[in-house]
Amino acid sequence: MSKPDITWHNSAVTPADRAKALNQTPRCIWLTGLSGSGKSTIANGLDTHLNQLGKHTFLLDGDNVRHGLNKDLGMTENDRAENIRRVGEVAKLMVDAGLIVVCAFISPYKRDRQMVRSTFGHGEFIEVYLETPLEVCEQRDPKGLYKKARAGIIKNFTGISDPYEIPEAPEVTIDTSKSDIEASVKKICSAI
Repeated sequence: MSKPDITWHNSAVTPADRAKALNQTPRCIWLTGLSGSGKSTIANGLDTHLNQLGKHTFLLDGDNVRHGLNKDLGMTENDRAENIRRVGEVAKLMVDAGLIVVCAFISPYKRDRQMVRSTFGHGEFIEVYLETPLEVCEQRDPKGLYKKARAGIIKNFTGISDPYEIPEAPEVTIDTSKSDIEASVKKICSAI
């Protein structure tokens, strides 16, 4: 089937109807930063906090998504772009369903993050930049990835052999070397 043969089918139940039924404002909260900056940890803390408040959430984590939906993708620049495109599409569907979606992805390229942002309505996308210094992330190295990247075992590793493009205007910026989980979650919640 070619694209001209595909038409969008509008649902009688709108995203606004779904948000009203869940009694919340749906959003995509996108955590970006280097490996080891605390994305998964902060995302889990935020998801837990919102759940305890009775909010309807879903957490999309970079490693978890690569076990299923994106298991066919590698770490080349093109594969990373496709990874983020797919995740952005899933997050958009979930926001349209009325959920608060917490996304934890390195998402190293500005253009990819901007592409995801552009699919959301005004105020629906909250970019959280974990600006934790490279040396701190490397000291943490929870998965031993920096050590492997420095040894040349892992190619295309963000921050070492591949670039990380710093967000220009994130809604929230947190240095997790100076902010614990509770303070980081509180700061994000104040922006949503």
